[in-house]
Amino acid sequence: MRKKKIVILGITGSIGESSCNVIRENTDLFDIVLASAHKNQSKLTELTQEFSIPNTILTSLDDEDNLIKLLEDLDYDIVINAITGSAGLKSSYTVLKRGKKLALANKESLVMAGHILQKYTLNNPILPVDSEHSAIFQCLGSHQKHEVDKLIITASGGSFRDRPLHTFKDITIAETLKHPNWDMGAKVTIDSATMMNKGLEVIEAHWLFNMPFEQIQAIIHPQSIIHSMVKFVDGSHIAQMSSPSMQLPILYALSHPQHIPYQQVKTDLLTMPDLTFRAIDKDRYPLFFLALEVGLEGGIFPTIMNSANEACISLFLDKKIRFKDFYAIISEHLLSSNQINNPNLETIININESTFKEIVGRY
Repeated sequence: MRKKKIVILGITGSIGESSCNVIRENTDLFDIVLASAHKNQSKLTELTQEFSIPNTILTSLDDEDNLIKLLEDLDYDIVINAITGSAGLKSSYTVLKRGKKLALANKESLVMAGHILQKYTLNNPILPVDSEHSAIFQCLGSHQKHEVDKLIITASGGSFRDRPLHTFKDITIAETLKHPNWDMGAKVTIDSATMMNKGLEVIEAHWLFNMPFEQIQAIIHPQSIIHSMVKFVDGSHIAQMSSPSMQLPILYALSHPQHIPYQQVKTDLLTMPDLTFRAIDKDRYPLFFLALEVGLEGGIFPTIMNSANEACISLFLDKKIRFKDFYAIISEHLLSSNQINNPNLETIININESTFKEIVGRY
């Protein structure tokens, strides 16, 4: 059997690292033919040597156009887009427009431009890499849309799911970056603490599965064993579960439509903690509910919200704002912004950049 030719965008990040672990265990099935990183040149060089990667791009030094050109011209089978944040949009667009398989870990691509990317997925569906969307993808299987009552996305609750609300004013960067279940990059870990990530995932699920917002629910599941569920119209629920690891959704995206043998992630039902669920509290996670409103509004607002959130993360990491400031900054900027319905890609990219610069420039 011919090896699949794999592209990994963001190979030095947490998703990239998990992707490399998957490929190490399946060198007879996969070859990395292109890898990108933003600025971690030493790790990129190390991985290039280990996997004999013929094409690499360091986006902090190389023009982004060089990466897009390679995605347009290179011979490959599937792209894992693990670029952090809005920077991943152009790559997702290029891959789908070319008709190649996209394994998507960059939820911002669909949040900002789902109405554009969806046009290229009718005969070439996106393979989700987020554990929640991979779970839903697997649970849906060949079931038809009319059979589905609700998509149920689970959330760990992040770093502060049990912290008293009156202490939120004292939250530090170090505390925010200590996720109780997952080992992720700074942006995703902060988004998990604010629950913005779950709002983004609801918007992503809307576009991935062509499901109306009223049929998508998110709940807190502190153990992160059940990665998401599908409730069917007869009342039955199908869930996908495993120990918390990004390696399994990555493996499934690469091996789809098959499940192939893999020994690196163990799930022992007999030693598993009790599985619990609870509703998302609006006082604790106001950004989640703001994201739901923005997703329903659509147009340019998801781009503005996402860019404002990325600006807040940058300011927070630079110690220029507090954790408690996120909601006020993002909501106030949305209120002062004008709607643009069905924005094109150029408009989305321009407003994304200008929003970030405007908010960061205030501080």
